[in-house]
Amino acid sequence: MSGAVLLAAGGTGGHMVPADALSAELVRRGHRVALVTDARGARLPGLFAGVETQVIPAATLSASSPWRWPGAFATILEGRAAARRLIRDRSARAVVGFGGYPALPALLAGRAAKLPTILHEQNAVLGRVNRLMAPRVSALALSFADTARVPVAARTRVTGNPVRAEVLAARGRPFAPPPPDAPFHLLVVGGSQGARILSDVVPRALAGLPAPVRARLRVTHQARPEDLSGAHATYEAAGIAAECLPYMADLPQRMADSHLLVARAGASTLAELTAMGRPAILVPFAAATDDHQAANAVSFGAAGAGFVVAEPDFTPSRLAPLVEGFMAAPEALAAAAAAAQALGRPDAVERLADLVEAEMGPGSGEAA
Repeated sequence: MSGAVLLAAGGTGGHMVPADALSAELVRRGHRVALVTDARGARLPGLFAGVETQVIPAATLSASSPWRWPGAFATILEGRAAARRLIRDRSARAVVGFGGYPALPALLAGRAAKLPTILHEQNAVLGRVNRLMAPRVSALALSFADTARVPVAARTRVTGNPVRAEVLAARGRPFAPPPPDAPFHLLVVGGSQGARILSDVVPRALAGLPAPVRARLRVTHQARPEDLSGAHATYEAAGIAAECLPYMADLPQRMADSHLLVARAGASTLAELTAMGRPAILVPFAAATDDHQAANAVSFGAAGAGFVVAEPDFTPSRLAPLVEGFMAAPEALAAAAAAAQALGRPDAVERLADLVEAEMGPGSGEAA
């Protein structure tokens, strides 16, 4: 078997999920794969089953803490040395980075070893590490055609953002909006860590709806552990059937079963919503680097796939009529679902895998 493809991804779901999807596709094509990550990435459950995982030193270069840079540079160099040993020992043929500072040492090692190096950007604004490395790598894969802050010298290809196989399976299930008197399934998700503002605003907004509307609701709400009891108590006092959880291992299935989502606008969330075609009310994380979640959500809102509400405007009085309006108008809900699906790139993982193989050169494909 040929040498390994190293996937370098940081410890958030936004970086790790598309890396996991590419890993599965490359393995299906007969490649060996190894994951290079940090301690947080290694702890994320349900990803990279059967894939070799190596944790290497990594550090963040924070603009607000320049006095820590010398130590950070030393850690990055230590990580690069570890990645170079891994490249040598696994006869690596390419390094694919998914952004975040934990990916930087492996990308630097790949460059030093003169390997093909490919970057994937999940968001509509190029991340800081990808911005640094984009002019220096073999290819930059984009999820959004109009991604901001891409250096002129970068060799770009629009692939879309890979999603898990479970998400793609749901794409084949037609969206069926419920009649105005039937149960209405609402899913609330705040990313891999939950979102406090959603746990505060959504239960109060739904509790203020008229009793017949509340009776129809079936809510599944992902929240931080410290917010679970408060959210559940508000739902229970309002007579709303709700399940509050800190984590959902079966999130793709729950998304597929939902009629509407209230969610952040992270790259993986947008990719999954559009891949399966589900309407949503999006609340971009205001403190996201370079306000990239707001940029992610622009095309979703413009297409009519749902509503985008900025954090300062996200109040119970703003949210309640949006939810009630969708619940009362099945045809509008169906139109939003169709608009979401039209934005999807279900072949993103194949496109990204094709790019990796093309950069590795002849003999790297399935027939090899």
